[in-house]
Amino acid sequence: MPQWLETTAIFLLAQGVAWIACYLVFLLGVRALGRLGEFWANLLRRAQGPVQWILMVIAGIAAANVAPLSPSRQGLIAHVLQIALIFGLTWLARRALDIWMTLHLRRYRLDVEDNLMARKHVTQGRILQRVGSVLILAIGVSAALMTIEGVRQYGVSLLASAGAAGLVVGLALQPVLRNLLAGIQLAITQPIRIDDAVIVEGEWGNVEEITATYVVVRIWDKRRLVVPLNHFIEQSFENWTRSDATLIGTVMLYVDHEVSIPALRAEAERIVRASPLWNGDVFALQVTDFRETVVEVRILASATHAGRAFDLRCEIRERLLDHLQSSQPQAMPRLRATLREQAAG
Repeated sequence: MPQWLETTAIFLLAQGVAWIACYLVFLLGVRALGRLGEFWANLLRRAQGPVQWILMVIAGIAAANVAPLSPSRQGLIAHVLQIALIFGLTWLARRALDIWMTLHLRRYRLDVEDNLMARKHVTQGRILQRVGSVLILAIGVSAALMTIEGVRQYGVSLLASAGAAGLVVGLALQPVLRNLLAGIQLAITQPIRIDDAVIVEGEWGNVEEITATYVVVRIWDKRRLVVPLNHFIEQSFENWTRSDATLIGTVMLYVDHEVSIPALRAEAERIVRASPLWNGDVFALQVTDFRETVVEVRILASATHAGRAFDLRCEIRERLLDHLQSSQPQAMPRLRATLREQAAG
């Protein structure tokens, strides 16, 4: 048998054995975990790719040691397989981090009324997961480059030098490093969390996604506002759900001086208590200002989150307007004028 054909046969046999062994192991594992639930089976399937890659690389290393190769070719193949193994280990580490984070966040649900604890853990977990993925990828790429003699020497000389090239690279990486450090700071201090109601750049919306470099805010009209991560560290913004999702809605009324405040308060309280949007916590009606033509009345009512508070405010306005038109028409704002008779002369 020719030498090249023998080498090819050894490599194909090693790859085939590794592929079949990995397939059978994961097939049995998926069936076993499938009895516990589809969730666990899906987690195992997510690890199949990197594990299979690593096993096939190891099989290739074993085949290279057995195959009749010259020292130069054996060294080249060993180097390529070494880089492939580093790639597989990096892939496996990122997938393991992803699987662990999925298991950790499985206990927390965002689709419940009181989701403050869930938002805290989901935000912290996702930010740290992205930062960890970037660090794992950086370590993997560095390890692969360190196996190449020329690149390793160039990297050492670049780090040791203080020339213009090092300055340019440092300045180019500054925004990336700032956002990376801002992501770590956000994960620790958590000024914002997933699904927080915030006002950024004059826009009100909910935090939809936090990546390693930017934050996506879902505006109330379904637009998306993309904000750099360091904006939430360096600039001011409003967070309506920082410690609690409950919000107090404010309704301002401007009525005539002839309004009956007790009757208006009783009607407003009846409206609020009958509304399913009210959380039963805060209600108040107060006269907050007295002007030449109108009386300013402020109504406070609380709701479980920003969306329900907005709808509750609209409901109070609509029903009180109907009440004033039907029961207290004299309380509608009016302009008064004094007419004096002038004698004809």
